[in-house]
Amino acid sequence: MKLNRDVRYRLGVASRAIAAILGGYALAAASTAVLSLVLPLPRVDAVMTATLLSFTVYTCAAIWVFAARDALRAWLGIGVPTVVMGLGLCLLRSAG
Repeated sequence: MKLNRDVRYRLGVASRAIAAILGGYALAAASTAVLSLVLPLPRVDAVMTATLLSFTVYTCAAIWVFAARDALRAWLGIGVPTVVMGLGLCLLRSAG
């Protein structure tokens, strides 16, 4: 029984680590793309500002993943905003 609990715990930590690394990257990339299109700055400044803000987004995503109650909530907390940002990016690209 203890081995089963240890394995489940380790898989939960591994899942959170993958969510933090891959999901955080996807969220940071999507938010960078959206922000570079919507910030009311010259294009170069908007891209630079969005890129700098992506470091904050990535850090907050990693913190969220390990602060969430369980791995499912961690994945949902990363996945849902990433999908929303992706849909927003699709809408912005098709409108402009």
